[in-house]
Amino acid sequence: MTATVADPAEAPAPEVQPAAGRPVPVSRVLRFELIKQFSPWRVRVLILLCVIGPAVLIFGINQQSTLPSDTLFGRWMHATGWAGSLVTLGFAGTWALPLFTSAVAGDVFASEDRTGTWRHLLVAVRSHRRIFAAKALASLSVLLVLVTALFASSVVGGLIAVGDKPLIGLDGHTLSPGDAAGKVLLAWVCVLAPTLALAAVGLLGSVAFGRSPMGLLLPMIVGLGMQVAQMLQMPVAVRLALPGYAFISWNGLFTDPRQLSPLLIAVAVSLVWAVVATTLAYLMFVRRDFTNLTNDGAGRRVLTLGVLPMVGLIAVTTGVLAAATGATGSGIDQNKIQQSVATAFAHLYRLQEQELRRPPVTEAQLQTSASCIKSEGLVAQEGPGNDWRCTVTWHVPGVTLTGQAVYQLDVNPNGRYIADGDGPQEVNGFFLVHTADGDIPNPLWQFDGNVDLLPTH
Repeated sequence: MTATVADPAEAPAPEVQPAAGRPVPVSRVLRFELIKQFSPWRVRVLILLCVIGPAVLIFGINQQSTLPSDTLFGRWMHATGWAGSLVTLGFAGTWALPLFTSAVAGDVFASEDRTGTWRHLLVAVRSHRRIFAAKALASLSVLLVLVTALFASSVVGGLIAVGDKPLIGLDGHTLSPGDAAGKVLLAWVCVLAPTLALAAVGLLGSVAFGRSPMGLLLPMIVGLGMQVAQMLQMPVAVRLALPGYAFISWNGLFTDPRQLSPLLIAVAVSLVWAVVATTLAYLMFVRRDFTNLTNDGAGRRVLTLGVLPMVGLIAVTTGVLAAATGATGSGIDQNKIQQSVATAFAHLYRLQEQELRRPPVTEAQLQTSASCIKSEGLVAQEGPGNDWRCTVTWHVPGVTLTGQAVYQLDVNPNGRYIADGDGPQEVNGFFLVHTADGDIPNPLWQFDGNVDLLPTH
């Protein structure tokens, strides 16, 4: 038998194993997601409204003779441009920001379910974690653009319409334009924390409910629900355990001394909510079975990985805050209201004297005090309500006279109150006061105040 030698040229080539695909870098996925996030018409419309809406609103109010005095800082919109930005911030925390988080974060995962593109995206990226990170960062970027546009538009509109003038704080003291600018900026930065919390809830709902509209509506429902809860009477610890309190706790920046403890607690709680909700959304996402085309959500895991952990977070946070702060009840009592009203009246009395071109006075000369009573003393002297009545007493400088003024107070459960003057007429009886330059708003006719809900030492 003769052996033959095969021609090397005719030998079959060895089989080449395909190299394992590497996941696409997060930066490339993020660029792709940013294009997708900014492409929808609704996002572009929201950005346009944020750019022009606050400025147009402030200009419109500036042309009116009446002011939104029932809105925090609304009564000062004709006096300083910084008040318009704070009015915008109050509206944004109640309505705009929950809506934005629903439209952006609440739809970031559900949009893939509606278009049926999950399989293509997973094959292209080859990493669940990088897809989740890119989508979360993209939605956060859109929200930052929207909040920045609101802030810039409200500030520019206010400064152009009214000017860079001093702002009156919630206890009646005057803030210089520079101080007001810094605190307005800080207030807008602080509301980013609850916005992140609602955005994380949106991510959780978008993953859990898939193409169902519940995922899209969840951040708005949660945000509005928390705002409604802040108007109800509840213990202080429960109020602080809800991230919605951070949308209003920035009020403490505009008192002297500043009420920082509630604000810092509210921001910390909001950030904890953001971390926990984002983690739960991630766990749901990486455990989802994308091979089953009929399953576009987390199913029964919505309860175990969504609802129960968030309810548990509220319970744990409430217990920790109750133990750490020692706060009980509503946090509103007679002594706090009396001290707040007396302080605000003294500051505003000095402002009124300055407007009337009278000799300057100091708080030490006035020796202001307030005696407040709720429901004519027939109920416990604590808690919110519109049945508080305060009598303010002060010493008139230069004469041996003691002045008195009466105010009716409407105290909200969140600590904010409106004091409405009830005489005498020459002090707080009229909306306007007569000066040499004409009639100007009377700062003592009606004013806002804020009570620190935490125990003061």
